[in-house]
Amino acid sequence: MGSAGRMALFLGIVLSVWSAFHVYAFLRVFSIPALSRAVPFAARAALFALLWLSYPLGRVLARQVPGAVARAVEAAGAIWMGALFLLVAALLVADLVTGFGKLWPAGTVPARAVALGAAALLSAVALVQAGRGPSVVRHEVRVASLPGGRTELRLVQLSDLHLGTLLGERWLARRIAQVEALAPDLVVVTGDLVDGEAQAVEPLVPALRTLTAPLGVWGVTGNHEYYAGLERCLSVLSAGGIRVLRDEWALAAPGLVLTGVDDLTARRQLGLDGKTLDAAFAGLPHPAVVVHLSHSPLLVREAAERGARLMLSGHTHGGQLWPFVFLSAIPYPFQAGRYEVDGMTLVVSRGTGTWGPPMRLFRRSEIVEVVLRT
Repeated sequence: MGSAGRMALFLGIVLSVWSAFHVYAFLRVFSIPALSRAVPFAARAALFALLWLSYPLGRVLARQVPGAVARAVEAAGAIWMGALFLLVAALLVADLVTGFGKLWPAGTVPARAVALGAAALLSAVALVQAGRGPSVVRHEVRVASLPGGRTELRLVQLSDLHLGTLLGERWLARRIAQVEALAPDLVVVTGDLVDGEAQAVEPLVPALRTLTAPLGVWGVTGNHEYYAGLERCLSVLSAGGIRVLRDEWALAAPGLVLTGVDDLTARRQLGLDGKTLDAAFAGLPHPAVVVHLSHSPLLVREAAERGARLMLSGHTHGGQLWPFVFLSAIPYPFQAGRYEVDGMTLVVSRGTGTWGPPMRLFRRSEIVEVVLRT
């Protein structure tokens, strides 16, 4: 199957899940007698169609006729996406408690009503949590030596900004101000800087160019750079002053090597080579501290075997909306936070921005600061 066929299959699966969630939620919510009596069937059908269309229509409008109306539709659809996920999760818990209405028939309606209220409350909390913006999470990593006899080097990681129609110039300016306040020696962007449309991010290039550090701003591609059009996204990154490492390494300073790979998840989805790190680690200078950049936290042990001392990743968003973390942990067991793997420190960012719903439940977005210390 070619790349186009794989992407069509992926979209087909996504839309099927989207549809199934709506059917399940509507059947359960309108099994509550008070709601069933209050909302005629025709109104339910119209509401179903409106909500089902909300996010796909918002994405289409953002691409075809960008503007305030398109942003409003997309934002509303994105919020509904998050609320729907929480609603389905809450209703599923209610069904499990009542045995899908068979073990405890008398408790079925009250349980579903409680689930509906819980989903609404959690959705409001998640919106507020995301609106607080990312916190700074700090890690310290011991290394044998640093360039120029330094005793410490400060590195800041941004990941999964998902810039575009929902997160734009003002949001980006606040993130850059956060980074500047940390006074990093080096900045890395570990993928998914672009959300869905490269053209929506092109006007942000002047703002991106204000993101600077003495040892440079470096990055790798994420899966969304592939979805949004790889070549155009690479042009945006380059114009924004970000040096992208594509299955290669570079000296950030004598004795400090950065290695980077194109996103492994997108390569797997599109049937491209996603199993080797050979090119990125070929011919590394020695001795050197090696920092490996990979958007997806995959091939972790392989990176450690090749000499990486620190690996920085993102992609998972830490689940973003609990309990989605339990699903995303299946393909990505290194889900979020810090891990020690075969002598290498792995830090998986929860993401600086949000994808889809502008919502975060229980854990905020983050900017990662890593202090390398001898």
